[in-house]
Amino acid sequence: MKSLRGWPSAREHLSRSLASSVRGQWQLGRRQLHSNVRPRIYSPRTSAPRTQYRFASEETAKQEVIGDARSGVTRLKNLFLGTSIVLALSFTYLYVTDTRASIHQWLVTPVMRLAYPDAEEAHKAGNKALKGLYIFGLHPRERGDVDAKGDLKVEVFGHVLDNPIGTSAGIDKNAEIPDSLFAFGPAIVEVGGATPRAQEGNPKPRVWRIPSQNALINRYGLNSEGADNVAMRLRQRVREFAYSIGLGLDPEAERKVLDGEVGVPPGSLVPGKLLAVQCAKMKDTPDGDIEAVARDYTYCVDQLAKYADIIVVNVSSPNTPGLRSLQQTLPLTAILTSVVGAAKACDRKTKPAVMVKVSPDEDSEDQVRGICDAVWMSGVDGVIVGNTTKKRPDPLPRGYTLPSKEEQIMLEQGGYSGPQLFERTVSLVKKYRTALDKGPPLPKETQQPGGLIQQQEQAQQKEQEKPETQDITQGRVDESVERDAERLKPLTPEAEAESKQPLLKLPERHDAGAEPLHELKAAEPALSSSTHAVQGTKPTPSPAEEPLKEKVIFATGGITNGKQALEVLNAGASVAQVYTALVYGGAGTISRIKKEMREEITKKGPTGPQ
Repeated sequence: MKSLRGWPSAREHLSRSLASSVRGQWQLGRRQLHSNVRPRIYSPRTSAPRTQYRFASEETAKQEVIGDARSGVTRLKNLFLGTSIVLALSFTYLYVTDTRASIHQWLVTPVMRLAYPDAEEAHKAGNKALKGLYIFGLHPRERGDVDAKGDLKVEVFGHVLDNPIGTSAGIDKNAEIPDSLFAFGPAIVEVGGATPRAQEGNPKPRVWRIPSQNALINRYGLNSEGADNVAMRLRQRVREFAYSIGLGLDPEAERKVLDGEVGVPPGSLVPGKLLAVQCAKMKDTPDGDIEAVARDYTYCVDQLAKYADIIVVNVSSPNTPGLRSLQQTLPLTAILTSVVGAAKACDRKTKPAVMVKVSPDEDSEDQVRGICDAVWMSGVDGVIVGNTTKKRPDPLPRGYTLPSKEEQIMLEQGGYSGPQLFERTVSLVKKYRTALDKGPPLPKETQQPGGLIQQQEQAQQKEQEKPETQDITQGRVDESVERDAERLKPLTPEAEAESKQPLLKLPERHDAGAEPLHELKAAEPALSSSTHAVQGTKPTPSPAEEPLKEKVIFATGGITNGKQALEVLNAGASVAQVYTALVYGGAGTISRIKKEMREEITKKGPTGPQ
């Protein structure tokens, strides 16, 4: 009975399960159908979508307005900042690269001394920096055409130079930075000295500073990379110049530049400026072998003359043993004659001038006269008066006591250079000007080295003659004069006036007590300031056959300001050269000297101090 009773409840349970299953299947199908027909909206807030959209749009617009305002301010700030940076960099560039900037003297020079206690290392670093800066156009230069007025123009070897200031040899020993030096403002740059082969010079250390005196002591010993390397650099410089003006790089372009067909001197490649190249002998060449010494110099000339406006023969370095002995008349005449011949034989239409650099220590009247005789007899065009001295001048100001460290430096062997040499330089310029203006030795036989020997032998024989013989000879001369006076007819006034004319007409010049620099005869504006007139290839006459020309003097030694430059010029020099002043004064030294010269000329006026 119990089983019958439980049957209806089982049936009920089964039917409910089936109904629930069918209902679940139907709801699932409905949901699938609903999802296929209309996508589900996931946003829980579907009651006010438009209100939400309007709120987002207004906020975004507001943020965009604020962002635009901020962006405009930022752009203005960036523009201002960028402009300021450009202006600052431009001003810094113009200031630092201007030689008139005081930074070169009061910052760069002291920093170099601190960074490089060894003066030679500072020298090398400075040259290397100038070389790199020139490549990128960042080198110091004299801005503006300050020499355009022509108030400092001088004529040297037929060239009208912009000014009478030059740099001495030793600054650029191997012709690495001549253009950087020209940018400082000098009219003449002297590179070298170059030796036939490379040589190391003397052992290091070999350069010392004396800061309290703005002086140097050096015993470099003519260290050089050799004439071939120097010539290679100078030739490359000519080729680059020819290419820059559109002539190309072929040999014909080089020839046009060297022959002066492009309107600039073949050495400097700059109108109104000249490049001097100094030559020296090898340290191991025996001083007594004059032929070997002459070969050293002529080898350098053969390699370098083509690329120089002036060839300088250095026989005055105090740091090469025996070199100064070559300043005696006989050996000097032989050497200079060989150099002049080599210079005139160089493969170029316009030949370089030749100068000899002499020592300030050879200052006696006989020594000066002997050197000047050699200059006249060899056909050399001029003399560079001054070099470093073996002597040790007294400190300046007078009575000043050097620091103990500098006193020790003064004991070092080598050549001394500095402001203390100025008075000696002026005195030497006057001596050489006077001696050179006397012209060549009058006896004809003294115009050759052999004639000099003969003259010396005759002089020795005369010294050995007895006084009695001299008296007899003098008596015979007096008798002859009296006899001629009785027999000869008296001279007419015209003949007497003609007989009083000098045998040799000396060239006119400005002398020591003459007019100041601004009163010198100005060169004609129509003259080219770049090259000599092209000469034909006629046989070169001997020095004795050439018309007499005034010998040119360059002065170097102790020149530090414009007043001193004017003083050496009025003493008889045509150019004042600087070296040590440039070391201590920096890149602006030459600009400062020229400015001081103009101020001094203006102050004194044409008739002297007012």
